[in-house]
Amino acid sequence: MQNNAVWFVTGASKGIGLVLVKQLLKRGYRVAATSRSVSDLTEPLGTKSDSFLPLELELSDEGAVARAIRATHEHFGSLQVVVNNAGYGQFGTVEETSDEEARRNFDVNVFGVLNVLRAALPLLREQGAGHVFNVSSIGGYVGAFSGWGIYCATKFALSGLTEALHADLSPFGVKVTLVYPGYFRTSFLNASSMVQPKHPIAAYEAARASQQQHEQAINGNQPGDPERLSQVLIDVYERGGEAPLHLFLGSDAVSLAEAKQAQVQRAIAEQRPISVSTDF
Repeated sequence: MQNNAVWFVTGASKGIGLVLVKQLLKRGYRVAATSRSVSDLTEPLGTKSDSFLPLELELSDEGAVARAIRATHEHFGSLQVVVNNAGYGQFGTVEETSDEEARRNFDVNVFGVLNVLRAALPLLREQGAGHVFNVSSIGGYVGAFSGWGIYCATKFALSGLTEALHADLSPFGVKVTLVYPGYFRTSFLNASSMVQPKHPIAAYEAARASQQQHEQAINGNQPGDPERLSQVLIDVYERGGEAPLHLFLGSDAVSLAEAKQAQVQRAIAEQRPISVSTDF
């Protein structure tokens, strides 16, 4: 039965991941959930059981990710849904973000996803069924936010990767959905998830103002409900048929995406003579 499917969810100890796993377990699904600390999973979700497998995992460790996927398959006997949800926000302008900070953000937000996909896709592809949800961000579609350059770069990378993944997997019956959440009321803007640059540059006043706004005005007042977001993901899986590739969630995400599309359409129209003049 569909509600007996096995879900593999990364970043499940807080925020959207935690809410999603709680809803899945309540509805009778079997779930493997990952976090960097297994106690952060067992405390809110319970210990290992026939329906739940908590896994301590560092996503940047390819070998550990492969072992986690293997443990999931061994424990439940199958795998149907992968949710790449783990990630964090590296704040800082492009100039003030160090190489180490930027690479670490890519290691988790992009290469961690790649590690999961390389380990899980053989199972989904060979069975000719499954569903991958890659959780990007509206920052993976709209990048015009001062101070979020590296984070947006990781999410743009994930968005592009997911579009190509959809093309890769469509012949095998594996569905792919790219999720673009707006601001949801989770701990994402807390210090544990939004990392500050070690060497900020005072001249970037817009970035400092953005940082203050996110910490003091937006945090705790986000319009999105993570319970409803999680319900949407489950509904998308359960309804079967063709799954959406692009899924914008939150009224703010929709508005920002529409504004970006209008901006690009204007640019194409205005520059069309120049754009098409470069052909042979």
